[in-house]
Amino acid sequence: MEEPVPVDVPILSGVKIGIDPGHQAKANSEREPVAPGSSEKKAKVASGTSGVATKTPEYVRDLEISLKLRDALEAAGAEVYMTRETNEVNISNMERALMMNDLGVDLVLRIHCNGSTDKSVHGTGLYITKTGDIAAESLVAAEALLPAMIAATGARRCGIFKRDTYTGMNWSTVPCILVEMGYMTNYDEDLRLADPDYQQKLVDGMVQGIIDYINIRDAQDIAE
Repeated sequence: MEEPVPVDVPILSGVKIGIDPGHQAKANSEREPVAPGSSEKKAKVASGTSGVATKTPEYVRDLEISLKLRDALEAAGAEVYMTRETNEVNISNMERALMMNDLGVDLVLRIHCNGSTDKSVHGTGLYITKTGDIAAESLVAAEALLPAMIAATGARRCGIFKRDTYTGMNWSTVPCILVEMGYMTNYDEDLRLADPDYQQKLVDGMVQGIIDYINIRDAQDIAE
């Protein structure tokens, strides 16, 4: 009797990833609650930064890299859900979070570029929620994602920061990371963020970080 031929299962088969490309073509200054039950309100969508060298708006760069990340994750077997696939949308940060909650994704990456009045600042940093049910799991994911990104790109490691002021994370009921890929206000880093080869390194790092996180999560589930 012939041995059955083993079938290679894609490494992220069965994993659902949400990608939220930051911002949109037109900011929305209408206000929404910053968190469930909160009386504090923030603008639904801020305008974002822009490239000091390229003059490209952040929302364009965020989507450009997010689409490449989507393709790479799908190639690895993941189910990928996007909050937007075009710049001409009007979707608030709360609505983006609720969309991913309804889909029950395993992890959300909110893809952004950073900005600073100090033009010398550069590097990659991650932001997660400070409190709530998803805080601990978001930290586990971030601690897998950031080293993989730095290893792939060689970017300066800015760190992992905990915040309770981001609407998109406060409304999330699934693990969520805001990825600040680099500073568009730094001349050299802005040029790197526009470079297809560097974009691919960012994507490779994020994919590897997600794989590392899923492996850690699954190992914990088995141990429990």
